[in-house]
Amino acid sequence: MKILVSWSTGKDSAWMLHRLREQAPGTAAALLTTVSEAFDRVAMHGVRTSVLRAQANAAGLPLMTITIPSPCTNEVYDGRMAAAVQQALGDGFTHVAFGDLFLEDIRKYREDRLRGSGLEPLFPLWGEPTGRLAREMIAGGLEARLTCVDPRVVDPALAGRRFDDTLLADLPPTVDPCGERGEFHTCALAGPMFSRRIHAEVGEVVERDGFVFADLAWSVSVRPQIRPARAAGSIPSRRTRS
Repeated sequence: MKILVSWSTGKDSAWMLHRLREQAPGTAAALLTTVSEAFDRVAMHGVRTSVLRAQANAAGLPLMTITIPSPCTNEVYDGRMAAAVQQALGDGFTHVAFGDLFLEDIRKYREDRLRGSGLEPLFPLWGEPTGRLAREMIAGGLEARLTCVDPRVVDPALAGRRFDDTLLADLPPTVDPCGERGEFHTCALAGPMFSRRIHAEVGEVVERDGFVFADLAWSVSVRPQIRPARAAGSIPSRRTRS
């Protein structure tokens, strides 16, 4: 088994990597992330690629980046996904792991896109109670900050906040503790999946496209092995986990 980890930079994908290493040591072989061509940032989460590279370095895994335009049509997205699937197969990957928790439509989308491709989807965190999972992450040493919030359901002032017990207590009862419905997204900065802490400071907070983003700036450039997809494809990462 050789697993490609769908990596959003967030806490769910980070904890999923930790679980994989506990349950099947040595099988997680690379991280895969979708990056916006226009902003040179991780799609949806808004994380700088310098922070992304620091995460890959701390995780000790090569990083595959797939660039997509903004906006991106379904046809372009699906075409780049198909190209990335073929590259992954050529590199000997057998599975793709996702950090999804309970949204059936997202899981079905990923399964449909991979069906018959030769790559099997994995969902190591699927079905776990999100309140318990959030507390497990925090107690287990994961440190993260909120990089994107939906101001329609979450106080914009939470952008840039630490993902910790205090934040969980401040969330409205209608908001999922892991932000599974897109209420917020995070960037993991420390935890058992990393060999070292990623030092990033909260910078400018801006509103764009109906969301509030907190910029995380990292001053040191770390560049692990980065392998752009040959035809800029994408393993399904529409709504990669927070």
